[in-house]
Amino acid sequence: MRITDLLSKESINLNLSSKTKPEVIDEMVDLVNASGNLNNKAEYKEAILAREELSTTAVGEGIAIPHAKTKAVKKACLAAGVTKDGIDYEAFDGSLSNLFFMIAAPDGANNTHLEVLSRLSTILMDEEFKNNLIATKSVDEFLSLIDKKETEKFPEEEKEEETVENKNKLEKTPQDDRYPQVLAVTACPTGIAHTFMAAESLNNKAEEKGITIKVETNGSGGVKNELTKDEIEHAKCIIVAADKKVEMNRFDGKKVIITKVADGIHKADELLDRAIKGDAPVYHADNAANDSEESANEEEGLGRKFYKDLMNGVSHMLPFVVGGGILIAIAFLLDDYSINPANFGKNTPLAAFFKTVGEQAFGFMLPILAGYIAMSIADRPGLAVGFVGGVIAKDGYTFTNVMDFANSNPVSSGFLGALLAGFVAGYIVLILKKLFSKLPAALEGIKPVLLYPVFGILLMAIFMMAVNPIMGAINTGLNNFLSSMSGSSKILLGAVLAGMMAVDMGGPFNKAAYVFGTAQLTVANAGPEQFEIMAAVMIGGMVPPIAIALATTFFKDRFTESERKSGIVNYVMGLSFITEGAIPFAAGDPARVIPSCVVGSAIAGALSMAFSCGSRAPHGGIFILPVITNPLMYFVALVIGSVLGGLILGFLKKKKAN
Repeated sequence: MRITDLLSKESINLNLSSKTKPEVIDEMVDLVNASGNLNNKAEYKEAILAREELSTTAVGEGIAIPHAKTKAVKKACLAAGVTKDGIDYEAFDGSLSNLFFMIAAPDGANNTHLEVLSRLSTILMDEEFKNNLIATKSVDEFLSLIDKKETEKFPEEEKEEETVENKNKLEKTPQDDRYPQVLAVTACPTGIAHTFMAAESLNNKAEEKGITIKVETNGSGGVKNELTKDEIEHAKCIIVAADKKVEMNRFDGKKVIITKVADGIHKADELLDRAIKGDAPVYHADNAANDSEESANEEEGLGRKFYKDLMNGVSHMLPFVVGGGILIAIAFLLDDYSINPANFGKNTPLAAFFKTVGEQAFGFMLPILAGYIAMSIADRPGLAVGFVGGVIAKDGYTFTNVMDFANSNPVSSGFLGALLAGFVAGYIVLILKKLFSKLPAALEGIKPVLLYPVFGILLMAIFMMAVNPIMGAINTGLNNFLSSMSGSSKILLGAVLAGMMAVDMGGPFNKAAYVFGTAQLTVANAGPEQFEIMAAVMIGGMVPPIAIALATTFFKDRFTESERKSGIVNYVMGLSFITEGAIPFAAGDPARVIPSCVVGSAIAGALSMAFSCGSRAPHGGIFILPVITNPLMYFVALVIGSVLGGLILGFLKKKKAN
């Protein structure tokens, strides 16, 4: 289907009168309607607006290609419009749009709109050609330029006059219609923002390229849009953009690109090109137990594997941390946490209930961390072994106190011990798998239910009881060091941790700072120093969305209409300690947004430490302010950091043209 087959003279306007995005959408819809190919103009416009809600269709460099596939279209068609002055169509590169192509495809037209979109994107990459279209004086010349360029860019045999239906019959088999060309899986440690941003980016880029794709998201609410066995079997290639463990055995024998979730957001174009070319190693499920998978895939190196295993533990740990921590905070709201803990709840039994339940949930933090790290390394057989290792680390069992534990003075090896237990447990199970692989096939069924757990837990216990005194001493030394910090050193620590929360807003730096903060709450007899670290970490995560919201409110001419609307939502997200609300802004303009947020967060974290503000809860944002130590000054620190971050961003951003 050639572009010139879809354009008619009635659907071209070389002098658009629009000045805003809504106006140009109305004018372009009128042009599409003038071609006589719409069943319902209003319904088609709704479909165009719905597509714009997902993300702008301005591709940058002065070009916008709004498109919709809907039953409101009778026959595939195209409208074109030109404005010499340019219109703010919310392009990601901030440029004004001068050249508009609006695509209309009927609901049953397979991927006509994707094919046209792909062709347009290809020929419009020629800067000279694009400028000639904008400068053209007549509709005939406009059509002639496109016809000439299309003939030059694509094989001559494609110039047949054919309907959309015939085109699809020639180019696609019924099997192609049923199954996507490329499959993808996206997952991040928390399963909130990055997971779905990567999915959206892959879907959008695939649509631009005319590639059929299905993306499975492993989010906080579970697996959505799950890939089926038939889809996997017929896919050309599978992209796994994940920072935590996902189910990989189903991809055995398929070409798989394994990469980080950030690449799904920022390198979707490159990943899709590789997938279509088949530029990926074949994944073998049995490689999970050895190093051959890593050697076959350059993106899955040792450091990358370590990070994924760690994040698998962290992602499963966080619900226990957040749920338990907030229940404990509710208990403090109902009673005075400064009273003797032995008498906690004496005046308010309800507080005792919340504290007991919260502590039980919070107590699972270290075993869950160790268990799911081990499971990431050795699959399900590693879970029990890692979990037991985490419990031993948490309780501080050693060979010297195990005989009389009740009367001993155990030293918990804490977060560091659980971390070590998780990795050691995983590799203990991998070694056991290797050893037991020599057993007769008839014994295969008893390995996961008998051999792995019995020998694995035994070896794990021996190892942890041997190293617990060492890890406990390290943990105690770290806590003593933190307790001894005061003055400028304490303020610097708060600035660094809070600044890390804003560096990648949900990525590795953010997670490292947050895990460090929550780990302090697990310290036996945690005191003001540990609570102050958690408060600094939380305020560092609250500042970025609020700073962006303030900038969009008071520097309106620096942001598009869509960004200003999103800015309002960021007030709520920031106050709720959901840093991910800032990600779309950071992704669109990282050079200005990230430094502004890092500075604002670092200042807020430093002030929080200077004011000795402490938080006993790992989450909750402004809603747990009543249980924050020195709450008034904590709020002041939040305001100062957010305002400074917003001011810096407002001054760094360039004004948008009217």
